[in-house]
Amino acid sequence: MTERKSQEHDYRGEIVFAFVLAAAGYVAWLVRDVLVLLYVSALFAVVFRPVVRATGYVRIGRWQPFRGKAILVLLLAAAGAFTAFGFLAIPPVLHDLEQLSVQAPAKVPQILSKLERIPFAGRLDPGALIEKIQGSFGQAAAYTLVSVRSWAGKLVDVITGFVLTLYFILEGDDVYRWFLSFVPLAQRGRLDATLERASVRMGKWLLGQVSLMLILGASSMIVFLCLHVRYAYALGVVTGLLNIVPVLGAAISLILALLVAALDSWGRVLGVAIFFAVYLQVENSYLVPRIMRTRVDLPALAILVALLFGFALEGVAGALVSVPTAVLVAVLLDEYLVQKDGEQQASKSAS
Repeated sequence: MTERKSQEHDYRGEIVFAFVLAAAGYVAWLVRDVLVLLYVSALFAVVFRPVVRATGYVRIGRWQPFRGKAILVLLLAAAGAFTAFGFLAIPPVLHDLEQLSVQAPAKVPQILSKLERIPFAGRLDPGALIEKIQGSFGQAAAYTLVSVRSWAGKLVDVITGFVLTLYFILEGDDVYRWFLSFVPLAQRGRLDATLERASVRMGKWLLGQVSLMLILGASSMIVFLCLHVRYAYALGVVTGLLNIVPVLGAAISLILALLVAALDSWGRVLGVAIFFAVYLQVENSYLVPRIMRTRVDLPALAILVALLFGFALEGVAGALVSVPTAVLVAVLLDEYLVQKDGEQQASKSAS
């Protein structure tokens, strides 16, 4: 009788646990956007914490000027960089837009006269063509107004993620200890050491990625200045920043640079295309193996698969955190699932 009651009690406990698990999964699905934002913010905090620590440890003799103010110093440095970028990059763009608005009425007849010289262009009705162009501009304006709400939402998400990242950096130790408190005491030390190794590899990824961004940004800016491409400073900075997104960032930078170069001459377009072709060969064959693969310790196929999954799940934000997430997953799999022989285990324990 007692055994039967205990079995019924076990069944009830399992049923209740299943219902609780299903309810938790349903709630997680409802708030999945918030959970993704928290995850991205926490991951960026883990990646950037070594930078904050290194800034706080900077010494001038025995004096540590940034101790306790590392985040403030980094924020001021970022604000100064954005201000310098605005002074160098925005005025040429505004000047060209102003000139375009002034010269547009005179340019339209010239464009129409050139169109009339094209074979079979006599069948075109200039009035209908202008109406179609105006209609296209009207549709673009309407689409822009409709998408303002979605862009505003994305901006709010970016600001919220930035604030959450700061909080995770400032209070990350408390959150981490709270997370470890759910792990049984016998397994806590092993998980702590594993996550610490993952954090070190993520920091190395950030260092390698920043190195690649600086190399591409500086070299592209020099080439654009030599080719007299418009907005050389802006294009160089944007090219370097977009390089944080593997593959996709380089493709967007190439298209943007080619479009700007096409405003002046096809020779500049050819020069930009040659530069990107040469640089991508150098990056893939020399820079990435020496800077990234030795730091991240992931094969190129794993990085590409992680990028595809991240972009498919959460767009650009998913692509940004895809490689650090792949590093975290690789470290956890290596620790808990990969079967090692005795020599490998001994060498790992010694290291």
